[in-house]
Amino acid sequence: MDNQHRKIAGYRELSQEDLDLVNLVKAKAEEVGHLLDVLSAKHVDMRWLAIGKTHLQQGFMAVTRAVTMPSTF
Repeated sequence: MDNQHRKIAGYRELSQEDLDLVNLVKAKAEEVGHLLDVLSAKHVDMRWLAIGKTHLQQGFMAVTRAVTMPSTF
């Protein structure tokens, strides 16, 4: 369905610049995710790796929200 974001409360129309920035963030998140996959196959402390992964995911979500500026909590 086209324009689904218009049917979800708090979402706004993103400019092409906003879309490009979000895609740049998503691409970097994929790159970091690949690094975490490589590390998980090595002899590392998995507890700390999981903590780091969670914090990085939160960071990328926060950066994405910084660009998209949703109006809801």
